[in-house]
Amino acid sequence: MENNSDDLLEHLMVNVDDTPETNPKFHVHKLMNVSETTGDLILRGLCVDIPKGLIIGVIGPSGSGKSTFLRALNRLWEPPSGTVFLDGKDICDLDVLSLRRKVGMLFQLPVLFEGTVADNVRYGPKLRGKKLTDLEVVALLNLADLDSSFAEKNGGELSVGQAQRVALARTLANDPEVLLLDEPTSALDPISTQNIEDVIVKLKTNRDLTTIIVSHSVKQIQRIADLVCLLVDGEIVEVLKPNNLSQAKHPMALRFLELSS
Repeated sequence: MENNSDDLLEHLMVNVDDTPETNPKFHVHKLMNVSETTGDLILRGLCVDIPKGLIIGVIGPSGSGKSTFLRALNRLWEPPSGTVFLDGKDICDLDVLSLRRKVGMLFQLPVLFEGTVADNVRYGPKLRGKKLTDLEVVALLNLADLDSSFAEKNGGELSVGQAQRVALARTLANDPEVLLLDEPTSALDPISTQNIEDVIVKLKTNRDLTTIIVSHSVKQIQRIADLVCLLVDGEIVEVLKPNNLSQAKHPMALRFLELSS
């Protein structure tokens, strides 16, 4: 299956109503990435449209390029010009700091700065010369399912799950339009995982936030995603609704799903 065929491109540019996506949040066209160490292709001309205001799950075998794809979307590595577009604009033409405020990212393990939780939440706006009030800090913590008592705690007092939600509140303080999540719950216990999943769904409902989440957990993606991209060997080979994953036709994607069930 070649990813530049008309049939595949049409298949990879649909929304949940199965109609063509004419104004996607992200448009990715023939995105390629080559390993600097081995020279092997990591992404092989990846094509996909990401609709606005949905939760998009990205799943696939280890080493298939999921995190590499995600990191291209806010230029944690520099994609080739003319391959990644945000609201119709080539992200290579955008100021990288402005882009990363619009397209926030949460990693597998949270890293908090020195100081209190409130200091962490205020960090991004402070760089732009804006100081968040105590009420604004608490409102952001509430969005991340944390109450006001956390504001004056230090990072060392928090569990990993709590720290991940503080990192989420810090990201939300930049008022992003897109949230990139790279295995955000893989180090968390089931209760903390459910808390993070609940927050992600609420953000879509309450803030119309576009979310792209990479996960090894097929069940997690089925719980929260609106659409699922199956990424195999550097290419998105299927885009399906979560309840239709069993209809995957690509042999490697189908085997991955069978082994993950």
